[in-house]
Amino acid sequence: MTKLALVLVIIGALNWLLVGLFQFDIVAAIFGGHGTLLSRVVYTLVGLAGIYTIGLLFRDADHRDVV
Repeated sequence: MTKLALVLVIIGALNWLLVGLFQFDIVAAIFGGHGTLLSRVVYTLVGLAGIYTIGLLFRDADHRDVV
């Protein structure tokens, strides 16, 4: 679960990088626009993954391995 959440967070971060540098939203481009159901699902999953990974900041040092 942790790896999946991290992958989604990385996808979101890369998407924001593209938006910031080139004003290009790759999620919207792939799934047909900002308002499509698939785009909204991806944005929601990325957001939930971000919330989930906040918990990683507060785990004990013994549990920080995500491998």
